[in-house]
Amino acid sequence: MAFGAHPRHDERMNKFLLGLLLTSSALAQNAQPATPQPVQLSTDVTVAQPTVTLSAAVRIAQLAVGNCAQQGYFVAVTVVDRAGVTLAVARAENAGPHTIDASYRKAYTSASARNTTAAIAENIRNNPASAELARIDRFLVVAGGAPIRVSNVVVGAIGVGGAPSGAIDEKCGTDAVATVLGG
Repeated sequence: MAFGAHPRHDERMNKFLLGLLLTSSALAQNAQPATPQPVQLSTDVTVAQPTVTLSAAVRIAQLAVGNCAQQGYFVAVTVVDRAGVTLAVARAENAGPHTIDASYRKAYTSASARNTTAAIAENIRNNPASAELARIDRFLVVAGGAPIRVSNVVVGAIGVGGAPSGAIDEKCGTDAVATVLGG
């Protein structure tokens, strides 16, 4: 079956695009008009994309599990590259079985949207038209996911699941990222 030929895919894509259009429209009405800045598109055959390394991802994941363990929480952590592909997973021995999937989906959401999952959730609360974002496959729009940035460029993302709040999940993760990357 050709891409886009599946009716369910087309329906979800149409809903997503409608939500995106409505969100853009609502934001445009509330925001000051900004002068668009030109972007330089590559004319090369390939482009280099910076991404977090496996070594850094493993250290970040293990440190984030340790950060939450020190506070008394059993969590799972997933670190993905800039495209949302898993690089490292660490799970405390007593973390619930759901925490692995939750941590992956938070990391994937954050990498895809280039934002924290807490900020995405807040945007949805403040702008109901953007609620369709939560329906994108593999997205989990609850706090606990954060992009990993180097020189303000997203090179990956971290997702943490299992603490009693997403804010705690996120802090365990972002503290680990800051420790490993020195930021």
